[in-house]
This record gives sequence, C-alpha cells and structure tokens, in this order.
Amino acid sequence: MPMPPNSYDPATFKTLTFHDRLANFEAGSDDPRAYLERCLEVVAAEEPVVQAFAYLDEDLARAAADESAARWKAGKPLSAIDGMPVGIKDLLETRDMPTQMNCKAYEGNFPKNDNSLVTALRQAGAVIFGKTVTAELGGSHPGPTTNPFDATRTPGGSSSGSAAAVAAGMMPAAIGSQVGGSIIRPAAYCGNVALKPSQGGIHRGERQVTSMSTHGPHAGCIEDMWRVAIEIASRTGGDPGHTGLMGPMTAPEAVKPERLVVLETEGWAKTDDASKTAFAGLMENMERAGITLIRRADNSAVESLEASIADGTHVCGTITAWENRWGHRNLLNNHPDGASQRIKNTLAQAEAMTPDDYRDLVLRREHARVNYAATAPLADAAVTFACPGPATPWSGDTPGEPLASRPTGDAVFNYPSSMLGAPVVTVPLMGVGGLPVGLQVIGQREQDARVAAIARWLLENVPPVSV
Repeated sequence: MPMPPNSYDPATFKTLTFHDRLANFEAGSDDPRAYLERCLEVVAAEEPVVQAFAYLDEDLARAAADESAARWKAGKPLSAIDGMPVGIKDLLETRDMPTQMNCKAYEGNFPKNDNSLVTALRQAGAVIFGKTVTAELGGSHPGPTTNPFDATRTPGGSSSGSAAAVAAGMMPAAIGSQVGGSIIRPAAYCGNVALKPSQGGIHRGERQVTSMSTHGPHAGCIEDMWRVAIEIASRTGGDPGHTGLMGPMTAPEAVKPERLVVLETEGWAKTDDASKTAFAGLMENMERAGITLIRRADNSAVESLEASIADGTHVCGTITAWENRWGHRNLLNNHPDGASQRIKNTLAQAEAMTPDDYRDLVLRREHARVNYAATAPLADAAVTFACPGPATPWSGDTPGEPLASRPTGDAVFNYPSSMLGAPVVTVPLMGVGGLPVGLQVIGQREQDARVAAIARWLLENVPPVSV
C-alpha cells in the first residue's frame, strides 16, 4: 500500500510480490483467484487517485484467475507466473481490450490482436489484468496517472500507469516499453525494480518502428521481474535479427560486482544537491562492501565513453523523432486534431531533418557503442542515477503559456543506456525528501542475466540511503 505523501523510505517500503506465493498455491492454502481479489481490493482503494488504468476488465481477470487456480489445484501450472496479475501498457495490442494509446485519434481503437508479448503471457498462464496508462503514443504528453507517493507529482513516462500500479500494490508486475527512458525513469520515480533488456531482447510484435524501442517489466522484486521477462522471451525470442533475452528460468543468483564504472552523463549537471548527497552516500556504502568504483578521472576509456554520450538527449530524441515521422504524419493527415501539440511539435522537428542528419546521428550512436564496449574489461557493470532527483511536480499545462518541456520528468540519465542498446535494471536504493530516487545498473549488451544478478546483490547487500 502507498504511504502518505513524501514518506518513502527504501529501507522499509514493502512491495507486493508473487514468487513467494507459489508454495502456498501448491499446498492449497492460497490460490490465484484469492490473490487477484486482494489486488482488486487495492485497486478499488487507490485507483481513484492514482489513475493507473486506461482499461480494466475485472470479469476477464477473474475468469483467467479461476482457470489458473484450477491448474494449480491439479498440480499442472503452465509456468512460474501462472496466475500472476500483469498489467499491459496501453501501447501494446490486446485481443480482448482496446488499445487507445492515450491518443484522441485512437479513441475506441480495438484491433482484436495480441502483441507477441501478450500472447506469451497468456501461454504462461498470467492474468491479463488491464491496460495501464501511457503517455500519448509513448511520447511525452502525460496521461492522468499520479505518483503513488505524492499525487501532485508525475509517476514518470511513458510507462506511467505500469510503474504507478506496481508501486501502489495493485499488481506484482506490469509491462512497460522504452525508447528513451520510459521504463527506467518511471520505475525510479515509483520505487520499483524494472528491466530494460538489451536492444531486441524481447520481441516487440507490432511495435517495430523505432530502433531503440524495447519492452520490459516493472515489478516489486528482482525475482518477479526476471521471471516475467524470461517467460516471455522463452516464447517470443527477440526482435527480428536479434538473439533475444537468455538466462535461467528463475532469477539469477546474486553476484557481487568487484568493480563498477560510475557514470556522470549529461544528467549530473541537472541533478539537485540532495540527490547527489544520497548518491554519494550510496557509493560510499558500495565501497564499504568491497566494490571498487571507477570514474571518468580514473580511466581514459571511461572519459571517452562519457564524451560520446554527453549529448545523448539530442541524439536519442532526434533519431526517434525521425523514425516516428512517417507514422505521425499519416496520423495527423487523417486526424488533424487527433493528437497533442507536443506530437505536432515533434513532427515539425522531424520534417525539418534530412536523411544526412539522421545518418550522422546513427553514426554518433554507433561510436558511443564502440566506446562502451571498450569499457567491458574494466568493470562488471556501470551505475548511475536512473532519474535526476525525485519525481517532479505536475498539475497540467497552463493555458496561454508555452507547453512544459518535460511534464513526465527528464530522461537525461536514461538516454545513454538506450543509446547504447544496453541492458539496464532499476534498483530502488535511494530516498530523497521522502520520495524514491532509483539507481540504474547498466551491463554490456546481451548480459541481461548478469545485470540482474548484480542488481540483486546490490539490493541484498548494500544499505540504501535516505536524505
């Protein structure tokens, strides 16, 4: 259950989990239908303020939970997530629920298809709980969702509903998607763990337009996060041309990192002093735990990496604007008033570009990836903020004034890992002013399981910091 505003403490906050109920399901002392009903009780209590759902069908959820309960009773569950309530970000198609993408042009859109990820979840026995709110078309124009720890603040975007629903205890896991920072930042603002896989790690189904888009789970714990991701990937594989997420079917055992690269990125200059104090305390706790930290002043390869990701916001945002250009143009041709001014502004930016502009950005992205690969021998992973401080206040745009530039918060710390195509796990190890501030653990490409193992060790062995 969420706490009163501004009272989050990473050392004491209790999350909703699922993996630890399986023994009770096997013994018959609990079952997925009863678990679902407990989730629905929380939804009834918290949804009026949190507003995490774009669509919720309790009857469908109950029917799926009853089917799961029967399988557990017969000793024949389909997987370790059979019966787990899971929310689906309302960018991804679901055959029995509309997919409206928080966009006026898509109101009533009901394609009656399942995204590949949704198909995999159904095959694993998960209970598709509803569609969670997204920022418009997965961009920056907010939906109605509020931060569970302070309703005056954003939950992040664009996976706002998924992050907030998990943080509020409405469900143990929910699916997000990310191009720039849409999984990692909402998780950081809401105190969740979350996995943004290596680029192409989970098949995106119909959502193949942008070259940095990935799908991944929010959850209350590493165990549930990993099980959701691997159950999906073991059925869908990766995107076309990618090997896909690989690893054990249960969460990787915790692995202590001997050395970690500490990245500043362009986000350091945008981070408040209190958050920097919390981060410094966390780094001290890591050193006390026997981890060697390597910063840009310590190694030329790290400095080269920092230089190549220093304009990640521009590179990632502009690449994505170009790649979305054709879809946005067609949408506005057919529905001139069907999207926000923010979408129109992004389209105008893209239509001012040339193919040479795009090529230059792609080459700069590739250069950064080469520099990141060069740091692999130095350390087990990299760490940095997952957000530049606590969630920012948001009460809506002011009529007659310019649009707020980043209403769902700043993805400045997330663009580098998206730019690199690297796997990332958000870990909730900091509290600032009674609000969550996440750390991100970044691995080399295709090392998702190792990143999860390191994140698990940090959560289990490094004391969190609150300031």
